Amino acid sequence: MRLLFLLLIFTNYLFAEDTTSVVITKKANTGFNISQISFTNWAQGGENSFTWTLLGNFSITTKSKIWTTRNSLKFTFGRTKLGAQDFRTNDNEFFIETVISRNVGWAVDPFFSNSIRSPITTGYSYKTKTPERIADFFDPGYVTQTLGFTYDRINGVKSRLGVALQEIFTNRQRKYTDNPDTKDRIEAFKLETGIESVISSDFSVMENIFYKGLLRLFSRFENMKVWDVRWDNLITAKVNDYINVNFNILVVYEKKQSHKTQIKEALQLGLIYNIL
Repeated sequence: MRLLFLLLIFTNYLFAEDTTSVVITKKANTGFNISQISFTNWAQGGENSFTWTLLGNFSITTKSKIWTTRNSLKFTFGRTKLGAQDFRTNDNEFFIETVISRNVGWAVDPFFSNSIRSPITTGYSYKTKTPERIADFFDPGYVTQTLGFTYDRINGVKSRLGVALQEIFTNRQRKYTDNPDTKDRIEAFKLETGIESVISSDFSVMENIFYKGLLRLFSRFENMKVWDVRWDNLITAKVNDYINVNFNILVVYEKKQSHKTQIKEALQLGLIYNIL
């Protein structure tokens, strides 16, 4: 409760009047990635496959002499079809984040952030003959508030570290929220407190090759030896104004999901449209 009280005080302080000039930067683009292979009378074996992914990245940054506010939205949704099988969902997530920081003349700036992460729709595991439902909208859903310090003096790299509240919401997937100490019920909500570290990168590797990465670490105060890890890497090679080649590697470790490190890799040709 003390931590929540401090968060409320700090949030109120952040919205104090700032009459200095404001610079607004907007970015918005959507993309459609495809990967396809087809066989006709092919004697060496293989199955037809087709994969598509719809993605979007939107951000608005408002910056004055004292305050900086960054709002961002990212979503990915994709499906794949192998041979005679039905289409299966392979990408299924959205992420919303707001970060408010104040320039106090130090090497680091105090900040407050709020983020929301959830699947977009129903997702299944196909490891068994009967598909197993493993995700749905806000099942699980994560909402995280963090208070701490941020450093963004390096061009293209921003880092922050702070004390965090993480709320987990579930419906059927209650393994993420169940408290094993309560034998008479299975909870659908869980509140965790801990430390969150976020490092984001966005820069050019070469004239037409770009890297964008986000590394997020979270550890609970009750067990600081275990850390949730989410490392999202995207390398984009720009062919022209509308066509990109994308290589994405996502590394996830969350003990509640799996005791093993999860890795997703995708190489796709994409159509991109810059809205702003």
